[in-house]
Amino acid sequence: MPELMQFLLSGLTVGAVYALVALGFTIIYNASDVVNFAQGEFVMLGGMITVFAFDAGLPLPLAALIAIALTAAIGVALNKLAIEPARGAPVVSLIIITIGASIFIRGVTQLVFDKQLHRFPAFTGDEPIKILAATILPQSLWVIAGAVVVFVGLWLFFTRTLTGKAVLATSNNRLAAQLVGINTNWVMTLSFALSAAIGALAGVLVTPITLTSYDLGIALALKGFAAAMLGGMGNPKGALVGGILLGLFEALTAGFISSQYKDAVAFVVILAVLFAMPQGLFGRNSVNRV
Repeated sequence: MPELMQFLLSGLTVGAVYALVALGFTIIYNASDVVNFAQGEFVMLGGMITVFAFDAGLPLPLAALIAIALTAAIGVALNKLAIEPARGAPVVSLIIITIGASIFIRGVTQLVFDKQLHRFPAFTGDEPIKILAATILPQSLWVIAGAVVVFVGLWLFFTRTLTGKAVLATSNNRLAAQLVGINTNWVMTLSFALSAAIGALAGVLVTPITLTSYDLGIALALKGFAAAMLGGMGNPKGALVGGILLGLFEALTAGFISSQYKDAVAFVVILAVLFAMPQGLFGRNSVNRV
C-alpha cells in the first residue's frame, strides 16, 4: 500500500507536466489544425532561461517571468516567421515545419547555453511532505497546482471572454470567423504566445525536480502529444485528464514492472488510441482533422 501511494503521487506530478504540454498542443491545434511538435522546446526554454537568469543574479520570480515572456515571444516568432508564410499548405507540411523549428530551437539553445544539466532551487524548500505512508516534495505540489490553475484559467478564458470565444470561433470555422470580423491572424498569434507561455511555465515548475537541458523537449513533446491524443486532440479537459492518466501509467509501469519500460508507455498509448478510439476519451466521434 505505501508503494502504491508513492507511485500514484509520483505519477500525478509527472502527469501534471504532461497535461500542461498537452494543453499547449490543444490551444494551437484548435486555432490552426497544426500539431506543434516544438511544444516540448517551449518547456525546455522556460527552464533553461530561468536557470541562467537566476545564475546571473536575478531573483527567482523575476527570472521565471522573464523566461515565460521570452518563450512567449519565441512562440510568436515561430508563428510569424514559419507558420503564417506557409498558410494554405497541407497540414502535414505545417507539422514538418514545427519539427524543423524544434530542431532549430534545440541547436540554438545548445550554442547559447550549454549541454549540461541544470536546476534552480525549489520554490518552498526540499523537505518532503508526508501523505499517508508516502512522501511528496513541496515542488510537486506547485506543479500539480500550476496545472489546475492553468486549466481553470483557460476554461474561464474560453467560456467567459470575447477573445476566448473568438479563438473557439476560429477553430470551428476560420472563414466564417473572418466574415464576422474576427482577426484570425491575431488569434493565431495569441494562440502561439499562450501555448509557449504555458510550456515555459511547465518548465519553470518542474526544473527543480527533474533538472533541465537543451535536449529535454524531445521526450516531453512526444509524451504531451500522447496525452493530448489520449484525452482527445483539441479538448482542454481531455488534455488535463490524458496527461494525468499518462503520468500514472508511467509511474505504475516503472514501479510494478521496470523503469526500463516507462518511456515506452507513451508509444503504447498512441498506438492504442489510434487503433481503439481515434477520437480519444473526450474527442468528437467524427473528426476530419489530421
